[in-house]
Amino acid sequence: MRSIVWFRGKDLRVADHGPLAEAAAAGEVIPLFVLDPFFFAPERAQELPHRMQFLLASLKALEAELARLGSRLLVVPGRSVDVVPRLAARWQADRVLAHRWVEPFGRERDRRVGEALDREGIAFRLFEGETLLPPGSVRNGQGGMFRVFTPFGRACGARLDLAPALAAPRTLPPLPAGLGGEAVAVPSPEDLGLVSNPRILPGGEAEARRRLGAFTAGPIADYGTDRDRMDRPGTSRLGADLKFGTLSVRSVWQAAAASGGGESVGRYLNELLWREFSHHLLWEWPELLERPFRAAFADFPWGGDEAAWEAWTEGRTGYPVVDAAARQLKAEGFVHNRARMVAASFLTKHLLMDYKLGEAHYLRWLTDGDWAANSAGWQWSAGCGCDAQPWFRIFNPVAQGLKFDPEGAYVKRWVPELAGCPGAFIHEPWKAPKALRARLDYPEPIVDHAFARARFLAVAKGHLGQGAP
Repeated sequence: MRSIVWFRGKDLRVADHGPLAEAAAAGEVIPLFVLDPFFFAPERAQELPHRMQFLLASLKALEAELARLGSRLLVVPGRSVDVVPRLAARWQADRVLAHRWVEPFGRERDRRVGEALDREGIAFRLFEGETLLPPGSVRNGQGGMFRVFTPFGRACGARLDLAPALAAPRTLPPLPAGLGGEAVAVPSPEDLGLVSNPRILPGGEAEARRRLGAFTAGPIADYGTDRDRMDRPGTSRLGADLKFGTLSVRSVWQAAAASGGGESVGRYLNELLWREFSHHLLWEWPELLERPFRAAFADFPWGGDEAAWEAWTEGRTGYPVVDAAARQLKAEGFVHNRARMVAASFLTKHLLMDYKLGEAHYLRWLTDGDWAANSAGWQWSAGCGCDAQPWFRIFNPVAQGLKFDPEGAYVKRWVPELAGCPGAFIHEPWKAPKALRARLDYPEPIVDHAFARARFLAVAKGHLGQGAP
């Protein structure tokens, strides 16, 4: 049996890799990665610089690991819908094995590839692995998809009987002879017109396992409290590893569950179920990448202006936590989850700007930018998503800072002009004495919180109706 194992950017590992394990058990293995211009054309790659840097590093690490096991990763440029069927026929493959994607454009790609392979008499099999349970398999009592997270989480828990994660193969067979010479080198960031950012987490399976080990050996024990603290390293930092599959979500779940971290482990596992929820939602309603879950928000009268947008993206709103989030995003491709929520609430509710603008901005700069999770998070913050934060709940950025960054350590790291601001004023520097404010060189708030809150509530009530849920 000659199998092409089609690595596709969400499974850049050798451990707990169903397609690779099955191919290796059956005979000849041809590892393939396609440099599809949908992502790898320089003008497209430059639209997602941090994700692309992490992906390329992970791809290089995968290439090295496959070589160590005795095989070779064939990297071929071209459109996947053309390259995979053509090479499968040329290489006389019996089948193509890959992991399933939930995104609508990935599903369409797979439909077209599957049809082309079928015409050649070549099997195409998709494996689960992006999620804990197959998308579409968790249903409510009426047979539909859940619209509220809590019963979805309970239903997942009732069904979740995970088999042990697959071990990495100890060896792989060498490539079959005579495959031709279309393969190219894995491009560097510079090959795609990118400037490498040293602050981006290092990619690759070995680095991912190191991060997982460090988290389960320490911070997970206090995750229940520290996950919200912007001034503490209390989160897992595994988002990019789950996004690019340098770790499988199953292996993360099992490592966390086995860590002995007590009650906090349950909080972390619950966050993995929120990730699961977002992917199942997108499988059920692919249109969520284009429009809000709640139909009443489809024509919501968003406003805002260019100056406010630039202040929010550049970190010059005058609200320290909001500005710290904006600067952290661009500097290291990551934003602490609590800061993400505050920043998203501020854009949509204080500035009355369309959540889709923020969603696209974060997807551009995040290293862990995942279509399903990013869309669900932004819709949750705007109040228009499935089981979203109520639209009338508006985060107060000062109160959030005082509670989750009480000494201002997070703010001072990312807004250095406030480094000399006393703790009493760090989250509302406009209240500092005038002489101190002059030395801080920090802008006044671009909008008053009380005014912005009242404005959003008036607009929302007028559009949604006083009794809107």
